[in-house]
Amino acid sequence: MRLFGCAAVASMVLALGGLAGSALAASYDFVPAPQTDLNRIYRIDRVTGEVSSCQYGLQEGTIGVTLCFSPGEGAGAQQPGEYGLVASRHEREGGVFRVNFRTGEMSICYVFDERVVCTPQARPSTAASTLAPSGATPSVGSDSGASPQKP
Repeated sequence: MRLFGCAAVASMVLALGGLAGSALAASYDFVPAPQTDLNRIYRIDRVTGEVSSCQYGLQEGTIGVTLCFSPGEGAGAQQPGEYGLVASRHEREGGVFRVNFRTGEMSICYVFDERVVCTPQARPSTAASTLAPSGATPSVGSDSGASPQKP
């Protein structure tokens, strides 16, 4: 009976130790680039916002290689937060948005010169949205060819 008690305690210690180790492990999210002819996937550390990327590459005489791009300018660790990646629906876009769910800040991340780079984080301003005339409608990306309405 005493042997059973020691084994049970040892099992509990190992199980709790495993849980503590996994709780300390970094959490990542993965999002593919929206570009339909690009096999690239982005990875973000959900706490630090650090972004990296990998894709499949051809190499003669092999089944291929995994090409990875480490964080470059702006893609390194940010202030601790709650970060995620969001892909646009633009089928020719090779980058993704890095978002901070706590602050509302966003930046664009993409591969440039064999590194992942990100624009400085920005937050949409309510002041910027009030600068547009109330009756204006944007024509950017519009198929109608109509220009914005004048106030």
